[in-house]
Amino acid sequence: MTKPLWAPWRLEYIQQADDETGCVFCDEAAGALSADASLLVHAGDGAIALLNKYPYSSGHLMVSPRRHIGDLSELTDDEALEIHHLAATGVDALNRVYEPGGFNLGWNLGRVAGAGIADHVHLHVVPRWAGDTNFMPVLADVKVIPEHLLATRDRLREAWASD
Repeated sequence: MTKPLWAPWRLEYIQQADDETGCVFCDEAAGALSADASLLVHAGDGAIALLNKYPYSSGHLMVSPRRHIGDLSELTDDEALEIHHLAATGVDALNRVYEPGGFNLGWNLGRVAGAGIADHVHLHVVPRWAGDTNFMPVLADVKVIPEHLLATRDRLREAWASD
């Protein structure tokens, strides 16, 4: 039987996401964030890869075009190819650094589909491990992420650079 990946802690983020100003993908692509605030792992010509600030699991990446677009059909062929390439490279880097048992890759298109940032399309790359769901989110409304985001960012940047 398929086990759901429950992420009830994300409700708070989704409910306040419309209150955020600016666009994290555009800010990261422009280099507008300080070194301590940036979760950018890799910047390509037409797309970027960064860590999700509200991850489902450690190493949860998001890959987006540099261009601010909210509709998947607006991607150029070059952007779509680069996003796919960065996602594959991200899977490879995550495999080398964290050795997960598998991955979920997917697009959340539109707010009702779960997109926290609905006006800038992005692909999620979520590493998964056997037994990575536990009692903490259910009983304590807490998700245990065993490594600080900036440490994860630095490890993945190093792995990405070694390709």
